[in-house]
This record gives sequence, structure tokens and C-alpha cells, in this order.
Amino acid sequence: MTVNQKLTALRTLMKQYLVDALIVPSSDAHLSEYVANHWKTREWISGFTGSAGTAVITMDHAGVWTDSRYYIQAEKELADSEFELHKVYNYNPDYIQFLQQNLQPGSVIACDAWVISHSEAVGYRTEFQGSGMTLETRYDFIGMIWKDRPPVPQNKVMIHADGFVGECTSTKLDKVRSKMKDNHCTEYLITALDEIAWLFNLRGNDIDCNPVFISYAIIREHDAVLFVDPVKTNNDLISKLMEDNISVQPYTQIKSYLEELPETTSLYLAGNLANEQIYSCLSCKVSDGGSLISLMKAIKNEKEVSNIRQAMKKDGIALVKAFMWLENELKSRTVSEYEFGEKIGYFRSLQPGYHGESFEPIVGYKSNGAIVHYTAHPDSSAMIEENGILLVDSGGQYEDGTTDITRTISLGDATAEQKLHFTLVLKGHIAVERLVFPQGISGYQVDLLARQFLWSEGLNYFHGTGHGVGYFLNVHEGPHGISFVLSERSKTPLQPGMFTSNEPGVYLEGAYGIRIENLILTREVKTTPFGKFLGHESLTLFPLDAGLIETSILNKPEIEWLNDYHKKVYEILSDGLDAIEKTWLKKKCHLF
Repeated sequence: MTVNQKLTALRTLMKQYLVDALIVPSSDAHLSEYVANHWKTREWISGFTGSAGTAVITMDHAGVWTDSRYYIQAEKELADSEFELHKVYNYNPDYIQFLQQNLQPGSVIACDAWVISHSEAVGYRTEFQGSGMTLETRYDFIGMIWKDRPPVPQNKVMIHADGFVGECTSTKLDKVRSKMKDNHCTEYLITALDEIAWLFNLRGNDIDCNPVFISYAIIREHDAVLFVDPVKTNNDLISKLMEDNISVQPYTQIKSYLEELPETTSLYLAGNLANEQIYSCLSCKVSDGGSLISLMKAIKNEKEVSNIRQAMKKDGIALVKAFMWLENELKSRTVSEYEFGEKIGYFRSLQPGYHGESFEPIVGYKSNGAIVHYTAHPDSSAMIEENGILLVDSGGQYEDGTTDITRTISLGDATAEQKLHFTLVLKGHIAVERLVFPQGISGYQVDLLARQFLWSEGLNYFHGTGHGVGYFLNVHEGPHGISFVLSERSKTPLQPGMFTSNEPGVYLEGAYGIRIENLILTREVKTTPFGKFLGHESLTLFPLDAGLIETSILNKPEIEWLNDYHKKVYEILSDGLDAIEKTWLKKKCHLF
């Protein structure tokens, strides 16, 4: 069916159920950012493939609300359908206001309870009741018309090997139970997939690029239950779990387990992470708070940091080989964006402990680089030549860490404007890393440092400057982040051991995009009578393009940082390269 045919079928169904509007989010039953194909309902109904956005369908309108990272992409993908793009500014989608303005009192608005959080459902009901409308959450309307819907994935769960685990499961469970005791709870429901994987030192392959597995977990005072489909397990896994008094029940049993909890049970959960269907099962006493695991997971310990450094070295070596390959190929032919993205993955796959990409690579040549989350397709990607600007954002999953790096390179002689823009972005990038700050400072306060030089020239970018990064887990994780938008993530203080991206950029639609991204480790720098002070260290290892740097607008500390960084890159990567690769890297690690 075409998108418009799907809309016709959907509206017929909505009429039968007396529903006036349908909200279709991007999430799954675990409210994940990236989802398995089974849960790509918003993509299926609208044709928009971006990872973030919400579709809203009424009887006479269909819209997709998404943020600035996807404006250009969404306009292209929605062009041949009834769907209209609604641009979201400052991460504040206004589809609720749209529905209030365009529907009559008494209207019924539906949303599948399995894919919205309890917190969202409460917010929807409050907003709609104020306008005389009601929320209906009992039905999965998209599932009713999606006849060839992919099944829930059934891939095997793997044990994260002892040599790579930062802390044993029993110790993690002790810490969680201590927090449960502080909250006067006897059971804790965990719904976030990365939290379950981290806590039990397990990994999976149910979602592309995210080493997680579809599951729920219950932590009790003396034991725990993992709800996962039996086909995903084996005897070794069961034995490993039993060592920590963890039993296994089928994934689908979570609903009945929660329904049967005695009223005297004191259950803790994070209402912003638990879906509305799960929440509605509960008749026991519920303590609704923030995640007890998110912060523990975000603060990497010494072993994890040491392993991440090794992953960064492997990643840097793979990128040297990939960019050398591109340069050599371009001497005799053009290379498609898609082909180069595949080649980067190939060179990463040659490194030990590699488990795939951490996200779909963004290889944007010339104007495609201005599409913040651009995806190159094999049949339509641009051909890269020996001129223009190329933006490459990619990452890998290794047993010893997760990587995410963006480099922008010039494939010919860069223009004065391109050099200016690149160097302004670079100055902001350096400012974030060089910052020394008192403990308690958050990403919201740090963000403007990355933008200040762009602002001085009337330029800006409309995505966050940084996101947390998992440890052989999701490339995007909380609870912290660096952003100009005030939110729970940007308000979370940066702490030693946090692993965060630093990725300012600037994007000129129809021309080119520039972004520089390293992953930085927050660490203690000094303690004075004024308190403890923190700073950042770049762990990413790959040179910055000297051909795009206008040194006349760099100050002495910035040049010193750049030289020190290039020296470090060469020193660490060179012993994993052959003579030809070393020569290439030495040239790229230009000293100013």
C-alpha cells in the first residue's frame, strides 16, 4: 500500500471505533529511542524514516512533527503523500495544541498504551480534558492494518565477557537494592532495555546498532526475575543468571506478574520509562520516581574507561584505513556515499571484539552534509569526487566500548567561507574540552561555550552539543547531556566518569554541513579551597582536517590544544599501522 492508501484504511478503522485522531509516536514498548522493525509504526504509516518524530492523523489532516535534525529529510520523504511536515522548535512539539485547535469538544484521541509512557499519558489526559476531549489507549490501530508486520525479534542474548565487564552483577544488584531500601520499596520494575543489559552484564542484537534484547526485569529484596523469551537463552546463560539468584520467565508473562502482585507490595518504577499499559496493570502500592540505574550506568569506572581507550584505538586505526582507501579510490573514480559508509564498517569489522555499527553511518557529501541525520541509500546516494566538503559521522560497537565520531574533510581546495565556518566550529569544540569547571555544573551551562563563536558571526545549530554514550550499549544514553534546551538531561550535573559527545556544527542548506565530534571523558582536575573542579579529556583518536583550519582566528591555547591532540593521535595509533599508513597519518596529524 502507498502511504495515502494506508491513511484511507486507517481512517476507516478509526471511524468504526469512533476515534477522531490518532497519535503515533516513534517508540516501542520500552520507550526506546531506536526500535526494532516490529515497532516502526510511525515510519510505516508516514514514510518518514528519521529516528525521532510523532505522526498525528485526523479525519482531514496527517502530519509529522519532528525537530531540526530531520527537516530536510522529512520534506523529501513526505513529499509524495498527504503527510505535512510540522517543524518542532526547542524540542517542544505542539501537536497537542494542534489537536486542541482543530478538534471539537467531545472528540476522542487515541494512542497505543504500549508505546507511550505513563507520564505522557497523564499529560495527554490533563491537556485533553481541559479541552473537553478524551484519550483512548486500548487499541493498536496501526497493528490492525499492518498485515505484514515484522515479528518481535528473537535473537540470542549474549554474556558480556568477564574481561570487559566493569563490575559484577551481584555488586550492581547490591547497589540497586540499597537504593530500593532508601525508597522503601520491596520490588523494582526495570523497563529500559539498556538498563537491563547493563545490570545483568548481558548484551543482545534485537535492535539494529543497539546491543540490547527485548525484556523486562523485576528486582526483589533477595532475588530477581528476567522476563525474556526462552528461545533467546541457553544453558550457559541460565547458569550464569542462577549464580546471582536470577530466574527467567517468558517475556509475555510480565503483564500477568504485575496484575497478580499483592496490594501490600511496594513497587518502584520510573514513570517516564514505563509504558502506560504496564502501569495500568498495577493495583499495588507504586512509587513513581526516576531511574535508580541511569546514573550508575553513566558513570564509567576505571576498568570501563581503560577498555574504552582500547576501543578508541581500534576505531582510530579502522578510520585511518577507511579514509586512506577513500583518497586512493578518488584518484581514479568516484565513490558513492553509501559505498564509503559500507567500507568504514568493513574496516571496523577487521578489529577484534567488533559487534557492528553503533548507528547507521551519516556520509553526507556537499549539500547532503547539511541534513543533520542524513542516510545514504544504495540507489540514490551522491557520488563523492575530489572536490567539496564531506561530513562523516559514524561509530562502532566493540566489546570494550562504544564509539561515535564525526569528521568533516575538504576533498579539494576549501573556500574562505568553508574555512571560517569550520574553524568557528572547532573553536567551540575546543572550548568545551578545555573548560575547567566546579562540580555541580550541568550541560545546560556548558552548551553556550560551543556556540559562542558561531553566534558572533550570526550562525547557529539547532541540535544539542552532546549526549551521553553507553559502554558497549546505546550510543545515546542519559541521564546527562549538553544542550541549549533546559531539560532533565541538560540540568543533570556532569560528574567524573561520564562519557559524552562534543559535537558542535553548522549547516548551510543546499551547500554543505560541518560538524566536529569527539567523545570526552569528564574527570577530576583539582581540588581547591573553593571546591572540586572537573574537566574533559578527548578519548576519540583521529586527526582534524588541516586544510579546513584558518589558523589566523585561533589563539595560542587553541593552537596548543590542536597540536597536543594531533601528537596524541599519532603516538597512540601509529603502533597499530604499517609504514604506509603511518606516513599518511603523520601528514594528517599536522602541527601548526
